[in-house]
Amino acid sequence: MPKDFRATTLERAVGRQLAGWRNERELSLTEAGQRVGFSSAKLSMMENAVQPSAPVDVMALGYVYKVPTPEWQAVVLRAQHAERVRTSALNNALNFDSAADFANLVFEASRLRAFTTDLIPAVLQTPRYTNAVMQNDDPVRTARLATVREAWATRLNGKDPLVVQAVFPESVLRQVIGGPRAMKAQLLHLMEISEHPTVSVQVVPYGAGAYPAMGSPFTLLDFPHRQHNDVAYLETFIKGEYVEDPVLTEQCAQRFMSLQQLALDPGESLELIAEAAAESSCTGIR
Repeated sequence: MPKDFRATTLERAVGRQLAGWRNERELSLTEAGQRVGFSSAKLSMMENAVQPSAPVDVMALGYVYKVPTPEWQAVVLRAQHAERVRTSALNNALNFDSAADFANLVFEASRLRAFTTDLIPAVLQTPRYTNAVMQNDDPVRTARLATVREAWATRLNGKDPLVVQAVFPESVLRQVIGGPRAMKAQLLHLMEISEHPTVSVQVVPYGAGAYPAMGSPFTLLDFPHRQHNDVAYLETFIKGEYVEDPVLTEQCAQRFMSLQQLALDPGESLELIAEAAAESSCTGIR
């Protein structure tokens, strides 16, 4: 294993693919390892991206698992590129769609810190709100947002829930998305979910003026494994992008901390959300 190995998101995607192949064939780590000539420990480390997956090893697994040739060849290409990235410090993943992969990282993360500027964070949206946001956009992106929300929801009441910390400006509460009824339902859902012990919602009030990272939404993900660095996720309507450089993700963490200090505390934020919901009833949101 390379010294001070830190798996990139591309390497982690390769590991998930290897695990998927094995699970589809209902093989244990021991059974699969015996077939390919690996120890179960090595195979487990490859699948969990605790060590890099050598292209030749990916090729061997594809052959042993009888994976269709084009499929294993595509994963070998990713493993080769990941190897080049690690040795040449490139940061442009080949044939890798960060937006499509993001839900996987949400499922694997231990903490998610989201700062949005004009929308409720994706994991806290209701399906109706999401559909309204994307009704004139790409349906593929709509489906991806739904997958992100579901990845979080499946863990909400489990043994290993994802900690969610969200900060957004007050204007998000006032922007009517999907019509009056949909928006009121979203505000009520936000009130309910914000009282969950693993969820923290803070609102930056109008009176705060300018604030850190203004106009630059981002999501920061932390992971339980030492080999997996924090990842910042940035998205526009064009594409999603991962930022994995520790210096840059630390800058995101510092910005988020500054936002939390400037925003109302969770209790005051809940009161503001309730106020917005009540006002919406008085102004026609039924």
